[in-house]
Amino acid sequence: MPNILWADDEIDQLQSHIIFLEKKGFTIEPVSNGEDAVAMIREKPFDIVFLDEQMPGMGGLDTLEKIKSMNPLLPVVMITKSEEESIMEDAIGSKISDYLIKPVNPNQILLTTKRILERSRLQNEKSAQTYLRGFGAISSKIHPGTGWQEWIDIYRELTKWHIDLGEGDEALKQVLDDQFEEANREFGKFIEREYVEWMQNEDSAPLLSPDIFKQYVVPHLEGDKKVMFFLIDCMRYDQWLVFEPYLARMYDIKTDFYYSILPTATPYSRNAIFAGLSPMEIEKMYPELWAQGQDETSLNRHEEELLHKQLDRFGVDINFKYEKILSAEDGKQVSGKMRNYSQSKLAAFVYNFVDTLVHSRSDSDVIKELAPDVPAFRSITEAWFQHSSLLQMFKELADEDVTIVVTTDHGSVRSLKDTKVFGDKDTATSLRYKYGRNLNAENANSVIHIRDAKKFKLPELGKASDYLIAREDYYFVYPTNYHKYQNRYRDTFQHGGASMEEMILPVATLTPKK
Repeated sequence: MPNILWADDEIDQLQSHIIFLEKKGFTIEPVSNGEDAVAMIREKPFDIVFLDEQMPGMGGLDTLEKIKSMNPLLPVVMITKSEEESIMEDAIGSKISDYLIKPVNPNQILLTTKRILERSRLQNEKSAQTYLRGFGAISSKIHPGTGWQEWIDIYRELTKWHIDLGEGDEALKQVLDDQFEEANREFGKFIEREYVEWMQNEDSAPLLSPDIFKQYVVPHLEGDKKVMFFLIDCMRYDQWLVFEPYLARMYDIKTDFYYSILPTATPYSRNAIFAGLSPMEIEKMYPELWAQGQDETSLNRHEEELLHKQLDRFGVDINFKYEKILSAEDGKQVSGKMRNYSQSKLAAFVYNFVDTLVHSRSDSDVIKELAPDVPAFRSITEAWFQHSSLLQMFKELADEDVTIVVTTDHGSVRSLKDTKVFGDKDTATSLRYKYGRNLNAENANSVIHIRDAKKFKLPELGKASDYLIAREDYYFVYPTNYHKYQNRYRDTFQHGGASMEEMILPVATLTPKK
C-alpha cells in the first residue's frame, strides 16, 4: 500500500485521520515542519506527500520547492486554510498534484490519494472494459466490403485503443494486437483490389499524396494568409497524437487524413507531394528531376524545384522559402529565424528526425532496448518532441498571423514476419518494397505484385516494370545469408509497404489561438 508523508505543524491533532488511513492499509509518516519533511524524503521513498501550506519556519511553498528539486515526479497535495487565489497560483505553478482547503476529513485524504495514485489503474480498467464491449463492433467493420473512409475510421479507433491500453493488461494488449493484425491483413487485400482504380479514376479515390498542396495549401495562398507547411518525415498517426497536446495549448487544430501512394517511401510519396503528380508523371514531365538508380536521399534532391513547378501549374506566382532539416544544428538555425520565415507568403519545411529515429532503432541495440515495442517507441518520440527545435518552431509561430499545415509523407510499421524474395542483382535493396526484373516472393500472400507499373502510375526503371509491395508486417529477405538478415531486420520499423500505419496519414491545419 502507498507510503504517505504528512507534514503539518498541527499533526498531533490529526491522529484520528492517521488512524483511519492506517486501518485502510496506508503507511503514514507524520512530521510537524518542512525541514523534517525534506529530511524524510532524502532518507526514504514516498508515494505521495500531504503538505500544510502555513507552517512556522520553512513554509509550505518553500518546502514544496525543495521537494520538487529532489524528486520532480513525487505527487504533492497542498493543504491550506487560505483560499487566496495568489497562493493557489503559486502552488499550482510549482506543479502540485492537488490542493485541499482546511478543515479536511479522513475521507477527503483517502479519495485524493486513490485518485492520484490509482488514476492510471482505474483508467486502464475502464478502458479495458470499454474496449472489450466494443471489440465485436470493430471486428464487424473489417470485411471485404469496407471502403476507404471506413478504413480510416477503423485505423483511428484501433490507434486510440492502442494508446489508451498502452500500460494495461498484457493479455488484453495481445487481443488488440491480434485485431490490429487482422485489420492489416484485410487492408492489404483492400489496397490490392482498389488501388489501380484510384490511379485511373480520381472520383473513386481518397485524397492521395499528390493532392496535399492543392487541397490544403493553395486555397490559403489565394487569400491574404501566410502559410507555413511542415512535412515531418515518416510520422505515424499515433505519433501525431502524442505531439498534438503540446500544440493544442497554442493552436486550434483540425486533423484530416489522406492516403500515401505506393510505395510508401520517400522517393515516391514525398516527391508526389511536392510535385502534385504521380511518380510516373514526374518522370515523364520532368525527367531531369527524377534520378534513377540513386539512394533515397539523392532521389529527393529536387523537392524545391518540384514545388516551384506545381505552383506554376496552379498559376501561383510567389517566392517561397524551403528548408530541409536533417540535423539538430539545422533545426536550431531554422528555429532561430522562424519569425523571418513567417513573413513569406509560403515557407515549406521538411523535418527529418522521426525517420532518422526509425532507422536508428533498426541499427542500434541500445535504442531497440529502450523502445522494445510500439508504445515505448511512441514514448521516445514524445520525449524528443518536448525538447525539439520543431516544437520551438511552433512556439515561435504561435504569435504570428499564419496558417500552419502539418503532415507527413509516409508512416512506418513494426516488421515482425519475413518472406524470401528473388530477383536479379539490380533489384532494389529496400525491405518493404522492391523493383527490378524477375521478381518473386516465396509467400505470395505477403506481397502486392505489380507487373504493370503504368497501371499504378509508377515509372518503369530501366527495363524493369515489376514491383513488390509488402503487406501487413512482412519484410523482405534474400535467400543468400537468409538467417543473418532475418535476425538483423526482424522487429524493426520499416516503410514502403501497404499497411494502415504506412498509408493512412494525418494532415492537420493549425490556427494560432488569439
